[in-house]
Amino acid sequence: MPDQSGRPTLLYYLYCGLTSVAAPLVWRTVRNKLQAANVPEQRQQERLGHASLPRPAGQLIWFHAASVGETLSVISLIKRLGERLPEAEFLITSGTPTSAALIEKRMPPRARHQYPPLDTAGPVRRFLDHWRSDAGIFVESEIWPRLIVECATRGTPLALLNARLSDKSVDGWKKRPKTARFILDHFRLFLTQNDKTAQNLISMGAHPDLVQPGTNLKAMSDPLPVDQATLSDIRAQIGNRPVWIASSTHAGEEETVLAAHAALIKRWPDLLLLLIPRHPERSADVAALVKQAGFNAAIRSKGDEITDHAHVYVADTLGETGTWYALCPIVFLGGSLKEIGGHNPFEPAQAGAAVITGPGYFNFAETFAPLIETGGALQIQSAPELAEAVATWLSDPAALDTARTAANSCVNTQKSALDAIVDTLCIKLNLTIPDSTSSG
Repeated sequence: MPDQSGRPTLLYYLYCGLTSVAAPLVWRTVRNKLQAANVPEQRQQERLGHASLPRPAGQLIWFHAASVGETLSVISLIKRLGERLPEAEFLITSGTPTSAALIEKRMPPRARHQYPPLDTAGPVRRFLDHWRSDAGIFVESEIWPRLIVECATRGTPLALLNARLSDKSVDGWKKRPKTARFILDHFRLFLTQNDKTAQNLISMGAHPDLVQPGTNLKAMSDPLPVDQATLSDIRAQIGNRPVWIASSTHAGEEETVLAAHAALIKRWPDLLLLLIPRHPERSADVAALVKQAGFNAAIRSKGDEITDHAHVYVADTLGETGTWYALCPIVFLGGSLKEIGGHNPFEPAQAGAAVITGPGYFNFAETFAPLIETGGALQIQSAPELAEAVATWLSDPAALDTARTAANSCVNTQKSALDAIVDTLCIKLNLTIPDSTSSG
């Protein structure tokens, strides 16, 4: 165990001072976003450390994530940890209304959600005074200096789980080695997504004995939920038409997808593209692009039916992606044609799909590598290559089945590591069944 008594650096004090001065402006910006998403006033106050729920009695384990993907990635882990610790309660914090809405639909047993406090003195202390968690588990790259230091000062054991840091972030911390080491010394465990992140953390000042390279936790998450009624309804509307999916697309990517669809539809005139923009608020822009490409669109949020005249179905709703994946085993995953970093390929793979990606999947490099190597995923660079990949699987069911089997095999291989993560967290964070329970 490293010496955690290191003194705060001048840079840390400067950070605390600047965030305190900027707090009113930051709060105003955060509040406006929450109000725009129709988050109730009481829940907005959670960002100031005012809890909207009581603290449950007994052991409380806190998971802190940034947004949707990180939040959903810990659901399976919390369920398994809850089975290991049958009296433990769980707190999940995440910063976006979208993540809050989705976690409410998939809440693990004995868990509750709150928005995290702003990283300033008052909100952090109010939050910690109320919840008094027995352990804090930060997910991926959620490094908030004051929150981390205050937790450790109170004796709360901390872990950084599924750790992933961008090269830019690593370079920035390396320029401030004393502050980086001061922050990292407050963690008892670092479980990383890959060897590269493990080495980066060590080079930033993390104690090597506390760093363990692992696997991407998102590979172990539960399959996305499927609404059977919606699935049956949409299947009936589609009938026997061939279908392919472009999921989690971002601005600048739909043009490539639609160009590929234009090429494919020459061979399969009744082909349907199910287009799922990553951000539903872009629906109008996406619909305009569909029209500009010469296609007729049916819009999910408007309740449009999929008629024979619809070339593209724009699925612009939240929480239904699992249902769409259940419709079709050919999925192009967006966020990869631009320098965005890609999205989690295990979500479509768990649903039985084979995956196509652009080259820009660097946030999931270690996840895509085995998928591509085994043939469960294909990498493309352009609209013609995307059309060719989709055409290969549309025209050759045996090749598609082989790719789907390979993708599913990769998922199952990763899932076997979940129990090992639970074991490590329990040991390093002193998470045990209370004596009164174990002795009964």
